[in-house]
Amino acid sequence: MAKSSSAEKALRHWCTLFAQHLKAEKRASIYTQRNYLSALERFETFLIDHLGGPPSIDDLAKLETRDFRAYLAQRRNEGLAPPSLKLELSALKTFFSFLRKRANIENDAIATMRGPRAKERLPRPISQKDADAVIDAAGKLKTTTQKENWELCRDAALMTLLYGVGLRISEALSLRWGDAPIAEAISIKGKGAKTRIVPVVPAAREGIDAYIAACPYGTDADDPLFFSKRGKPLSARQAQLTMAKLRAALGLPDSATPHAMRHSFATHLLSAGGDLRTIQELLGHSSLAATQRYTKIDSENMLRIFDKAHPRA
Repeated sequence: MAKSSSAEKALRHWCTLFAQHLKAEKRASIYTQRNYLSALERFETFLIDHLGGPPSIDDLAKLETRDFRAYLAQRRNEGLAPPSLKLELSALKTFFSFLRKRANIENDAIATMRGPRAKERLPRPISQKDADAVIDAAGKLKTTTQKENWELCRDAALMTLLYGVGLRISEALSLRWGDAPIAEAISIKGKGAKTRIVPVVPAAREGIDAYIAACPYGTDADDPLFFSKRGKPLSARQAQLTMAKLRAALGLPDSATPHAMRHSFATHLLSAGGDLRTIQELLGHSSLAATQRYTKIDSENMLRIFDKAHPRA
C-alpha cells in the first residue's frame, strides 16, 4: 500500500510541474491548460484500473502502443469524437515529451501513435447582414433580466469588436480600462502570448466610447474594460449567453456564436479581396493553413451563387 501511495505522489509531483510548465513556459491558453490536465487525470484513472494500481513514473516508461490504444478505445466508446480524441492524444504526447526532457523518462510507443483522421471542420460564419443585425440588436434588446442602458452599450461594443476587428472573445475581454479611448490600432496578446497589431474600425472605437461614457464602473487603468452587471470582469460565458439570446431573438442558427463573429470578419474580408497573408496577421494565426480554411468557405459561397443565378446551372 505504501508503494502505491508513493507512486501516486511521484506522478502527482510531475503533473504539478507539468501544469506549471504549460502556464509559465509554453504559455498555453487557459483552455489548453484545462483540457490537457483533465486528459491526464482521465489517463491516470484509466491506468489505475488497467495496471491494477496507481502508476509510477517507471510504469509510464514501460507503457506500450497497445496500452495507449486501449485508453483511446475506451474514450471512443464513451462517445468521444475524433477531434476530441486527437486532443487527448496531443495532451499525452506533450506530457511524455515533458517527462523525457525533465525526468529522463523515455517512451518510444507514444511517439508512434497517430490520432484518428477527422473530417475537416470549416468555420461557420454568419452573413454580413446578420452580423450587423446582431450588433444592432445587442444595443437594443431587452431581456428578462432588464439590462440597463450601459449594459446594452457594452454588448454592442463587444460584438462590434469581435466582428469589426476579428478578436477572439478572450482577447476582447482581456482589454483593460486604460486601453480606452481605443486608438486606430491596438496591440493584442493572442494565443501563445504572441502579440499583434490590429487596426480598429471607427464603429468599434465609437461603440467603446459610448460604453465608457455610460459604464458606472472602471477607475484604474488595470481594471477590465468590460464589466458584468455586478462590477466584476465580464466572463466569456456571460458573453456567450448574451449571444444566445441575440440569435434566438433574430432567428439565427446555433452556430451564431461570439467566435462566429470573428469567422465572419475573416470571410467577409476575403470576399472583399483581402489577401491571405494580411488576414493571417489580423487574426493572429501561427500558420497560413489555418487561414486558408476561409478560402474554402468563399469558394463554396461562389458556387452556391453560381448554381442559383446562372441560367444554365
